[in-house]
Amino acid sequence: MPKMMSDLLHPTPEEERRRHKKKRLVQCPNSYFMDVKCPGCYKITTVFSHAQTVVLCVGCSTVLCQPTGGKARLTEGSFTRTHNIWVMSLTL
Repeated sequence: MPKMMSDLLHPTPEEERRRHKKKRLVQCPNSYFMDVKCPGCYKITTVFSHAQTVVLCVGCSTVLCQPTGGKARLTEGSFTRTHNIWVMSLTL
C-alpha cells in the first residue's frame, strides 16, 4: 500500500498543533499567562499556565490554582482570560 503524500510546507492546523513545540514550522512555547479573577473578591491576578506553586489571591488569600505537574489546575469559580503573546495563528 502506498503512503499518502503529505505537504510538509503546508501542514493542517491539527497536525501542527500535535507536533512538539521545537519541531513546528514556527517554534513557539505551549505555555501562556492568564488573568484569573478571584470568585470571592473579584481581583485579577496574572498567573503562568504551568505554575509550579500554589497561587493565592492578593486580596482574600483564596487559592486560585494548584500545580499538577503540567498545566496548573484552576479552582472552580475562577474566571480566566489568556495572554497568548506567542500564539501561532494558523489561517488557511
